[in-house]
Amino acid sequence: MNGWLLTAGTVAAATTLIHATAGGRTVLRPLLHSTVAAEPKHTLHVVWHMVTADLLLSSIALLALAFTTAPSTALVLFIAAHYLAYAVLFLTITLTADWPRPLLKLPQWLLLLPVAVLAFVSTA
Repeated sequence: MNGWLLTAGTVAAATTLIHATAGGRTVLRPLLHSTVAAEPKHTLHVVWHMVTADLLLSSIALLALAFTTAPSTALVLFIAAHYLAYAVLFLTITLTADWPRPLLKLPQWLLLLPVAVLAFVSTA
């Protein structure tokens, strides 16, 4: 068993759960009840669920890889890069917005970055 991947998969699964529950309440529902035009609203609705599926599948993959005797380094690095990209996107958008205390306004990076780091470390 690879403890780094087990931890990465567990944090990724928790991130998926938070995204689906708390995020659904605070982000998706207000969007769906907003006055945004129908096409962008439904596109964002689909993208929301695409991210949910993406987070779920990658957390399952990390957890499965944790119990594999020789996990695929390429797959682990792909998932790590994927989470790193998400974290960088959240940090970039957050830090370029004109908000007080921006790092706490969109804190998703706090869950995404550790998954990337743990997965990268697992390959060393």
